[in-house]
Amino acid sequence: MKTLRLSTAALLATLLAGCTCPARKAAHQRPAAPSEPVVATYSIVAYDPATGDLGVAVQSKFFGVGSVVPWAKAGVGAIATQSSANITYGPHGLELLAAGKSAEETVKLLTSEDDGRDHRQLGIVDAKGRAASHTGEKCNAWAGQIVRPNFAVQGNILAGEGVVKSMAAAYEKAQKEEGSELGDWLVAALHAGEAAGGDSRGRQSAALLVVREKGGYGRASDRYIDLRVEDHPEPNHELSRLLEIHKRFYPNLHRNRPSR
Repeated sequence: MKTLRLSTAALLATLLAGCTCPARKAAHQRPAAPSEPVVATYSIVAYDPATGDLGVAVQSKFFGVGSVVPWAKAGVGAIATQSSANITYGPHGLELLAAGKSAEETVKLLTSEDDGRDHRQLGIVDAKGRAASHTGEKCNAWAGQIVRPNFAVQGNILAGEGVVKSMAAAYEKAQKEEGSELGDWLVAALHAGEAAGGDSRGRQSAALLVVREKGGYGRASDRYIDLRVEDHPEPNHELSRLLEIHKRFYPNLHRNRPSR
């Protein structure tokens, strides 16, 4: 019995010692070949320098994409994490931005610490309008991005490069519409992406997140617009419908925009 107790103790010590190694890894690290479904997606992250609003819009052949891709914080930045999405890019990226890192620095830091970087796609814009994207070499084709001042568009498993090009052009054009705002421009980009072929597998869900300081209900949060279409044959059109309802339901928030 004494020998058995010693063997058990030794075994426990070995197991516990073995368990300490993974704990030392950063929480946002993921395996190089994740088993979760790929978030085949096109998205846009953007900053409105006139109001300070920050936002993300996304559409995907994926159930409930709004629970995975969009992350944003007023006065800090907006992030879209997709493909074999590492969702810790969202909160960890916002922490880095809040600490003063630029969008480009944040992209480099997040991906450099992630063994699965070649499978990831990421778009970030910070509260100074600096934007950056990352498309891993092993993202499914077509995959890529366009980065411009104040916004970035990115996508994977798309019909082609024309999707992101059309999104960028539509976003810039929508900004010239009188009376429009960031949410309108983001949704316009989604519609253009779909018209150009969108996700090559089809469509299922969409989301729109726009943050503004004290822009949420009762001015108790920064979630100014937070809309999700979880499962719909025409998710972008449904998202547009919900945005119009939001404008009617919260007219004062839409009418009284901040000015920077």
